[in-house]
Amino acid sequence: MKLVFAGTPEVAVPALDALIASGRHEVAAVVTRPDAPAGRGRRLVASPVAERAEEAGIEVLKPARPRDPDFQARLREIGPDCCPVVAYGALIPKGALDIPKHGWVNLHFSLLPAWRGAAPVQQSIMAGDQVTGASTFRIEEGLDTGPVFGILTEEIRPTDTSGDLLTRLAFAGSGLLVATMDGIEDGTLRAVEQPADGISLAPKITVEDARVDWNAPAMRADRLVRGCTPAPGAWTVFRGERLKLVSVGLVADRTDLKPGDLSVAKNNVYVGTGSHAVELLWVQPQGKKPMKAADWARGVRIAPGERLGGGADVGGGADVG
Repeated sequence: MKLVFAGTPEVAVPALDALIASGRHEVAAVVTRPDAPAGRGRRLVASPVAERAEEAGIEVLKPARPRDPDFQARLREIGPDCCPVVAYGALIPKGALDIPKHGWVNLHFSLLPAWRGAAPVQQSIMAGDQVTGASTFRIEEGLDTGPVFGILTEEIRPTDTSGDLLTRLAFAGSGLLVATMDGIEDGTLRAVEQPADGISLAPKITVEDARVDWNAPAMRADRLVRGCTPAPGAWTVFRGERLKLVSVGLVADRTDLKPGDLSVAKNNVYVGTGSHAVELLWVQPQGKKPMKAADWARGVRIAPGERLGGGADVGGGADVG
């Protein structure tokens, strides 16, 4: 089939590579988000998908909005049979949905209808799910509500961050997407409507969502840190400034600390929660690089009675993949 692939971040690149390497389908063009400012100089940078497509000599389309008439006109000129999508980052209007013969088919990183929305991997870890997966489905005007072509399952490991899990799903899901394109082309695959039960939503995680509540049980703090790593990053407050929590460990045998209380040993830093303590393993103070929590504690010279929590300004929301 002739395909137009839509995707933007690094997590979409494995699927693009798999479609290019399939030998069965022609990736005629790529649709991605416009160049965005990045780095200290805020220089405009092309998306990872755009860079990979340009390396492969594939036409790149960067509409400000998929409803733009010029973009839809070019899509009609290309005449794709299907438009596979992975983390494109914009809603596809009906005018564009109707152009390819077989519609737009999304690779979504959850077992639909669970975790419909922008942050399925993060939300599944934060909810304590033990198993997740990926689904391919036909995009319609509702949010991730279209009929499903295929699924795969993936275990969530006890130490998985959202970055770890998303990387595995991106590579496993690329094979699922190619198989879905194959099945659509030869007519052996039919989409099945999603069940009406089991629906859950996975909205974008904001910076405020990523703030650790030390009054909550330790398991919740652990899941929040893992779910928000690498983005938007779980955090707390120390001496009125934000302290990013890169990784923590559960310490079930320490129940002597009140929520937010700190205990510093030679090579360990513990903080109390609503149940038992957690150990701070890696942290990132404002304006600095990530460091071992014990090194941070030595540097700031934590005084007796100091604790985590309190007030701090909260910035805007953060996009997650």
